[in-house]
Amino acid sequence: MTEPSGSKNPTADPAERGRTTIADGVVAKIAGMAAREVDGVHALGGGLARTVGAVRDRVPGGRASVTRGVKVEVGERQSAIDLELVVEYGVAIVDVAGDVRENVIEAVERMTGLEVVEVNIAVDDVHLPEEEDEEEESSSEGRVK
Repeated sequence: MTEPSGSKNPTADPAERGRTTIADGVVAKIAGMAAREVDGVHALGGGLARTVGAVRDRVPGGRASVTRGVKVEVGERQSAIDLELVVEYGVAIVDVAGDVRENVIEAVERMTGLEVVEVNIAVDDVHLPEEEDEEEESSSEGRVK
């Protein structure tokens, strides 16, 4: 007996009945969170994106974008990810990049089932310890006390 064209075998694995699509933004959020979890990563995003993001984050109700500094391409079975990092001064950049790449690949593949074909990392800046003091001073200036 043959099945009518286009019908599914009712005994087929339920996981294969239908299609799942994963939006670029979902992969970008997963990758951004996974990258930030790595020791030695100060922030994601470079130059203008960080400056604009910092201003937006100070506005009441504004919140840091998890996807700042993350670009992804998502296909049916694969994804490619580009990250812009700011690393802490004193860390071995090559080691941090390797750890970020490993953590991002593991998280995206585990959560989405997509194969990550590449994770490209651009280190745009190094965060210096004295920059922390300058950021705190500038954020407290101009506030009503």
